[in-house]
Amino acid sequence: MKFILIDQRLGHSRSLEFKGWLKALLSLCLLGTPVGLGYFGYHLASVQQPGSNFLAAHSTENWQRELELQALQLEQLRADSAQELDALTLKLAKLQARLARLDALGSRVASLGGVAAPLAEDESAFAAGGPLTTISDELPSYTAVDFGEAVGALEKQIEERQQQLGALESALSGQRFEDGGRIAGRPIEDAWIASPFGYRPDPLSGKRSFHAGLDLTTGQAGARISAVGAGVVTWAGPRSGYGLLVEVNHGNGYKTRYAHSQELLVEVGDVIDRGDALALVGSTGRSTGPHVHFEVYKNGRVVDPASYIRRTVR
Repeated sequence: MKFILIDQRLGHSRSLEFKGWLKALLSLCLLGTPVGLGYFGYHLASVQQPGSNFLAAHSTENWQRELELQALQLEQLRADSAQELDALTLKLAKLQARLARLDALGSRVASLGGVAAPLAEDESAFAAGGPLTTISDELPSYTAVDFGEAVGALEKQIEERQQQLGALESALSGQRFEDGGRIAGRPIEDAWIASPFGYRPDPLSGKRSFHAGLDLTTGQAGARISAVGAGVVTWAGPRSGYGLLVEVNHGNGYKTRYAHSQELLVEVGDVIDRGDALALVGSTGRSTGPHVHFEVYKNGRVVDPASYIRRTVR
């Protein structure tokens, strides 16, 4: 095997001739290089293939974790939404109960006073029933917007009922309570004033506080608490701080409260006359002993009951 080398700059040439084992070695190198490169490439590809599988598996794990995180976030969002709807449902139920109470009060007072009862524009909207069934997930449920609209409509209806009851109260005042609604006398006979109206040291905390009524007592529980004027019972039950409380609307802007009773003798909607028994003296609520906490309101503002208990009953 002969190779001719030419120097282009000097124009000279030189020949190399390979014989024997050099010729065999050179041939082996020229033929073996492509084979070696092919083998190396195949081996490199086979080595990189597991790496590709590793990267693919790693990406799959990341996607799986991302999907699990999104699922948790979605579940939390559903739980938060369910809590908000539960809160709205509770508010809606309370408003419906309040509306039913106003309707019952209006009907009872009107029947006793001989006045036409205020009616809802559409009573059929409140006439519903049927057994409780489980709601399927496939059925559409109420949304927060639906509940918000329902609550708004109920609040508007309650305001209308209050206006109607105000008109009814005025009518009854003119018919039955013209004279009997005048507040006069003590809610407990032979009782003395244990604590006057106005600022005083609080009997429980000792701090200076405003006392919005008179505390009357005979020193014993069970004494009869009587109405100081004719009117309509608008509250009969427990109330924060008051214990068992009776509230009477006397018309003409007057209202009285009798608190801390041990037993109530009237119900909401009862029409009472002056001297009728309302409750029995007790020590319920925020109290240190048996007495009646007596409050008088005139046109929505609390006033000193002292001038009213000194009045002569006519």
